[in-house]
Amino acid sequence: MKLNRRNFLGRSLLAAFGFWTASQTAACNTPTETKPEGERISQKNSPKGERPLVLSTWNHGILANEAAWTILKKGGYALDAVEAGVKVVEADPESMSVGYGGLPDRDGHVTLDACIMNEKGDAGSVSFLEHIQHPISVARKVMEETPHVMLSGKGALQFALEQGFEKKNLLTDKAKEAWENWKKESQYKPIINVENHDTIGMLALDKQGRISGSCTTSGLAFKMHGRVGDSPIIGAGLFVDGEVGGAVATGLGEMVLKTLGAFLIVELMRNGMSPQEACEAGIRRIIKQHPNRKDFQVGYLALNTQGEYGAYAVQKGFNFALYEGEENRMVDVEYQQK
Repeated sequence: MKLNRRNFLGRSLLAAFGFWTASQTAACNTPTETKPEGERISQKNSPKGERPLVLSTWNHGILANEAAWTILKKGGYALDAVEAGVKVVEADPESMSVGYGGLPDRDGHVTLDACIMNEKGDAGSVSFLEHIQHPISVARKVMEETPHVMLSGKGALQFALEQGFEKKNLLTDKAKEAWENWKKESQYKPIINVENHDTIGMLALDKQGRISGSCTTSGLAFKMHGRVGDSPIIGAGLFVDGEVGGAVATGLGEMVLKTLGAFLIVELMRNGMSPQEACEAGIRRIIKQHPNRKDFQVGYLALNTQGEYGAYAVQKGFNFALYEGEENRMVDVEYQQK
């Protein structure tokens, strides 16, 4: 057979992919470091909940889980559940890192990021969106009504208005006062676990075994105008694969973006790791790149299609809400010891 350029390139790419897959599988099966006794949750002891179940980041996940559970317990679709759940937080003015009431950027603009993904690999996302209370619902519209995955800025706002969403002033008096106080020094510094609020990420597994995820945030308080973090980026803040499971991230988005954390965790699960092991490996990847980690936080949640779940963080203080059976409770997350 004549080896033309196309055949040559095709064979080269297949060979390279095969080498990468083999090396990644080997890496997944090789311990990268010694961990203190009792810190690690082994695969055979990985927590497992009965279907349906839902988990979401931080304390505001309790109310979000309640809304999601009303759909899941009736046999509803996980995608509907993860949208309804995070909408509760988006509408809460007391949650100052998500939606209405979110802290503005340094110029006083509340800009929102969100994404959503189902078990089929369908995804929708919006970034740098202003004036719309529920960016998660706009993201779902992008997924279902357009040929695109992501819309941003004025284009995302235009699309939202065309879809019937109402324009609203998202800057509350409380958030405006915080911004005015910040302007006195105009010093930007991420604060770990401030008020136990950050991005809300949610994963749900319904009775039929379908998994979906959502992620929504107003981003870093007093960020540069135009900054977009990991939350609306498919593969960074959220990734779902119906054959494997899903993962969501919270914390300093720049750290997650540099490692495509959610995608990494799902691929590690695909290669045999439990959700807990995969979350720990994802955090270690960040720490390897940024060993001086005292000033930032990142937390991961993961859920596989068997109902096993896991979580891990850079620093102490991360927790998540878990609804399984008839109990909706908070779970404190293990973290990487210094």
